[in-house]
Amino acid sequence: MAVKGMYTSEARIQGKEVSAIAEEFGTPLFVYDADTLKSTYHGLRDTLPKSADVFYSLKANPNVSICALLNSLGAGAEVSSHAELVTALRAGVAPEDIIFLGPGKDARELTACVEAGIHAIVCESFDELDLLDSLLATAGRDTFPVLLRVNPAFGSKGSGLAMGGKPRQFGIDEVELRESKHRLSALRHIRVKGVHAYMGTRFLNHDDVVRNTRQILATAEDLAGRLGFPLETVDFGGGLGVAYFDNEEDLDLAALGTGLADVLSSFSAHNPHCRMIMELGRFLTAAAGTYVVRARYVKDSMGETFVVADGGTNHHMAAVGVGSFVKRNFPIRHLGGRSVEALRPYTVTGPLCTPNDVIAKKVRLPEVQPGDLLAVERSGAYGPTASPGLFLSHGFPAEVLVHDGRAHLVRERDSTEDLLSKQHLVDFRPPAA
Repeated sequence: MAVKGMYTSEARIQGKEVSAIAEEFGTPLFVYDADTLKSTYHGLRDTLPKSADVFYSLKANPNVSICALLNSLGAGAEVSSHAELVTALRAGVAPEDIIFLGPGKDARELTACVEAGIHAIVCESFDELDLLDSLLATAGRDTFPVLLRVNPAFGSKGSGLAMGGKPRQFGIDEVELRESKHRLSALRHIRVKGVHAYMGTRFLNHDDVVRNTRQILATAEDLAGRLGFPLETVDFGGGLGVAYFDNEEDLDLAALGTGLADVLSSFSAHNPHCRMIMELGRFLTAAAGTYVVRARYVKDSMGETFVVADGGTNHHMAAVGVGSFVKRNFPIRHLGGRSVEALRPYTVTGPLCTPNDVIAKKVRLPEVQPGDLLAVERSGAYGPTASPGLFLSHGFPAEVLVHDGRAHLVRERDSTEDLLSKQHLVDFRPPAA
């Protein structure tokens, strides 16, 4: 269960003091614990039926070392851009364990998928299918495998962010897809091998995940029968959540495994050669990450005490509570050693010139002084990848992975020169006489 404010005399990751890591690499920074990544993956893998493959959604944290570690444990990769595709390949993911999805793929991305020979392209519109068919014809290719992303007619319950069952840019509406047999048969270079559906994210109730999976698999069987393609792969999404806030509880993995075992075994009995994929991002990485900032100033304003830190929502927009009507705090702790109790409420902000730059609102912490370190926990997902790192030209922070007791720099901090090197100065001086 997530809590608002925690205290520890000194946080450690694999025996290394977080303060020592911050001293070595500077702040703000993200620190990832490889042991937590491993235990999270193995805990899920041991719970899920063996018939389901686990694919890592790079959008949650596209760091190449994070991807490589999860791949070394057995995870495939779900990518959604050319850079993510290259990242997965450089991380060592086998092409047959990669799928590429997203509603707006361009010709370069589609061509890269074909050249890499990935497991399947997840097509999300008829226009995309037409474009891919044309590219394959031009390249002289016979066929290439695709999954059809369906936007199901049914909705989902329990999602923090629904991505199916409503008007969406994702996928093809089930009603329209059911009547598309003739249109699909006209595609000469595409081999439909299955179905993809993703209903939403941040599910914290196992019953909701099991119910969605059952309905997705039934929809996949129905579409395969109606449209006449072999059901070789079904990606039934995932969207497993983690508890960030007060009054939230983490998923009951044992109950999830039991429920999915019943659903998947029944489906496999009718489709023994079908590959089943569960794609996960946040669930695999969130708990492994800590965002570490250093207090620069502590000030009072009209009865409220503010800690102005060296990093904020420019690196950790998720901590703002985007998509929520009410601001809620991620679990945060003081890394100092002056007190053993959470004494008073502090509003923790970053250095940005906007009132929205708040990463913790009135969170109770031990006394904070300038120079103290604060840690925002469960920050391994949707940190830099979902944040406006270029706002006010602060750049992106360093990222460090602690593996086998050693801290490895896995992303360098942006420097001023890094930010300016891609810009080109126009000479506005008048020409010399």
